[in-house]
Amino acid sequence: MEAYRDQYATLFNNGRNVAVIGISVDADTTLASWARDEDFPIVFASDAGGKVGQLYAAYDAKSKLDTRSLFVVRPDGRIAYVTKQFKVMVPSAYTDLAAVVDSLAPPPKPDSAK
Repeated sequence: MEAYRDQYATLFNNGRNVAVIGISVDADTTLASWARDEDFPIVFASDAGGKVGQLYAAYDAKSKLDTRSLFVVRPDGRIAYVTKQFKVMVPSAYTDLAAVVDSLAPPPKPDSAK
């Protein structure tokens, strides 16, 4: 999640036309404290029972944890991109993610009048 925070401007166009939600089985108070302490520009949601993770096949029932899955949802609600077990140490994973986000919510074009 720190990479999403640190690369927020480039990965998610500073949140322009994009909502980023991190979902975890952690308690809401834990997530809120962590987000505040680490200065995350994204929203976190608690999935304490793993129900959301189960709906998206992103929950490991054996360990009772959500997996590091990543979903990009189009404005119409359809899933545009899925990575089951996002590869946080692989630079191309971030390049691929940024390309998908840009295709759905492209960054603003430079003002041609300047």
